[in-house]
Amino acid sequence: MNQYEEIRQGEKGALVSIGAYIGLSAIKLGAGYWFASGALVADGFNNLTDIVASVAVLIGLRISQKPPDRDHPYGHFRAETIAALIASFIMATVGLQVIINTVRSLFSDEQKIPSLNSAWVALFAAVCMGAVYIYNRRLANRINNQALHAAAKDNLSDALVSIGAAIGIIGAQFGLPWLDPVAALLVGGIICKTAWEIFYSSTHALTDGFDANELMTLRSTIERTTGVRSIKDIKARVHGSNVLIDVIVQVDPGLSLIESHRISDEIEQRMENKHNIMSIHVHVEPYEATAIEPH
Repeated sequence: MNQYEEIRQGEKGALVSIGAYIGLSAIKLGAGYWFASGALVADGFNNLTDIVASVAVLIGLRISQKPPDRDHPYGHFRAETIAALIASFIMATVGLQVIINTVRSLFSDEQKIPSLNSAWVALFAAVCMGAVYIYNRRLANRINNQALHAAAKDNLSDALVSIGAAIGIIGAQFGLPWLDPVAALLVGGIICKTAWEIFYSSTHALTDGFDANELMTLRSTIERTTGVRSIKDIKARVHGSNVLIDVIVQVDPGLSLIESHRISDEIEQRMENKHNIMSIHVHVEPYEATAIEPH
């Protein structure tokens, strides 16, 4: 399965998420208003933002499948990251709105106790989102797709949000009507937290940030390649779900051009087999031992 086939597989997860969010947001909003549960209404609005976020991921996956062209020699894989960035702004806006509305309700004179039936709706939604999370996580691990990993993370947070809403609703039945809006406040906080995490990871990737520990792991694999005397420089960046590497290796200056090229091929093969990295640019230079000055 090549990279483009993996992205097409990832579309299935985005479509499953969209279908689940459409159904659950309608159920939560209807039940939330009917049973007077602020936490369930907030959870429903959370799922509405998730629909937009999942659609953005789906669009990003579709654009990512476009092959390299004159203006995009590396392909269009970063469309996934841009879509996730847009989704984070949408989620943050709704999360803040939920928090503002909830704070207003906490200081209102009228406190409504939500029906216990809304708690069962929230728990049902938690089970559904838990199943979607498991499906997307397994699919993301199988095809190694970062956009789908982010979607699965969002699915898990939604399941936890629904559980929190149910706890608030049940607590309100025991003479604590303020517990339901407090649960809604936590829902808004979780929406903003998830938005921040997606925003941070997206901007980190778009500014060519790369995990230092992972770079050391990649460096170690190259250093153990037969014929490599040292690594002069190595850089890596994330391009969608792919990793691009530029490395300068030093080899025995007595080697022929053909032998040096064989080392480059070996490095490329090792990185593909061990780390599933398809794009690596290897520059070979003659090794020069650093002279040790006499004391």
